[in-house]
Amino acid sequence: MAINAGRLWKRLMELGEIGRRESGGVTRFSFTEEERSAKELVVRYMREAGLSVREDAAGNLIGRREGSDPGAPVILTGSHIDTVPDGGKFDGALGVLAAVEALQAMEEQGVATVHPIEVAAFTDEEGSRFGFGMLGSRAMAGTLRPEDLGHKDAEGISIADAMRSAGLRPERLHEAAKAPEQVKAYVELHIEQGKVLENLGAPVGLVTGIAGPLWQQITITGQAGHAGATPMNLRKDPLQAAAEVLNYIYAETAEFPNAVATVGKIRTHPGGINVIPGEVQFSLDLRDIDEADRNALEGRIRDYASQVCRKRGLELKIDLLQRVAPAPSSPEVKEAVACAGRLAGLGDLPELVSGAGHDGMQFSGKWPIGMIFVRSRGGISHHPGEWSSEADCGLGARVLYHALLRLAR
Repeated sequence: MAINAGRLWKRLMELGEIGRRESGGVTRFSFTEEERSAKELVVRYMREAGLSVREDAAGNLIGRREGSDPGAPVILTGSHIDTVPDGGKFDGALGVLAAVEALQAMEEQGVATVHPIEVAAFTDEEGSRFGFGMLGSRAMAGTLRPEDLGHKDAEGISIADAMRSAGLRPERLHEAAKAPEQVKAYVELHIEQGKVLENLGAPVGLVTGIAGPLWQQITITGQAGHAGATPMNLRKDPLQAAAEVLNYIYAETAEFPNAVATVGKIRTHPGGINVIPGEVQFSLDLRDIDEADRNALEGRIRDYASQVCRKRGLELKIDLLQRVAPAPSSPEVKEAVACAGRLAGLGDLPELVSGAGHDGMQFSGKWPIGMIFVRSRGGISHHPGEWSSEADCGLGARVLYHALLRLAR
């Protein structure tokens, strides 16, 4: 099986030069000149692979290799080529270019499939520009709403206006949607963005599912006061309560085998060094592949926070920012990836959960989905130091090749 790892690597490095910053990182936001240049390069790669190429109404770039039955549902693969600010060369890009390489290898070897195979470079997976991600995959899943296009960037430009400037027509967005019967399965190759595979000494892994994020903003209100003139026993300090709640969050999350909890933002008001805060606000990101466990953890945290605030005479407010269902990998795609790992000479692939979100989440429940992970050095991602080796990228492409063939035949 002639996956050309050198060709894949060369393309990754070439694409990584578009939007490259002095730090070595890459910034490519959607509907920008950098993204357009990147798309033009990927179009060239797709045509070199013998694919027919089109851009749909959401700006998704799609390369297609026909099967012997052109009316059969497609096998869909791909990822994204937009980045976070000062991001890495591999996040998203590897999934697109490895899929192109797998289809080019099939073309060069004259391998036939029954089902057509399409590789998609999805629009705006990261959400870096407008604060609203997975735009292209939402559109393909048929879940993107017209009002979603009202999200604006830092300069006040809406998604709809940015689409128009890129030559797209937002009013035709519905044309990007695929019906369930049009797709047989979706499988995506991606860097792990974590340390599990590196710790196992494994280059490639089988993803059992994508954990669903639940985001909350928790506000605890007390009474501001003078730091020196208010005795400790007379204070209504919301930060003391927040400290108790934070300790509980981390301790309780450890009781759930697949759950993770992150508090990424904390703000006190009024924020003076010599002022007891009157209000504390912090974010909470809960994720788990098991929705029942995630909901149970959410309930325990809410009950504990309520108890702490009642005891201290404080007001508690919890605002839900988003609740996304976990997306378990489908049995048929997991089986295809597991078999692909053995055919690629890697034996039984280690299984792991994706804590990060991916485009495939948008397709869960609509058609079968699954993912393949490639080892990340140091678990670093969304950073100029993001790195996966040429050998590991080639092995990941080899597994993807066999998985696509199994699904398409």
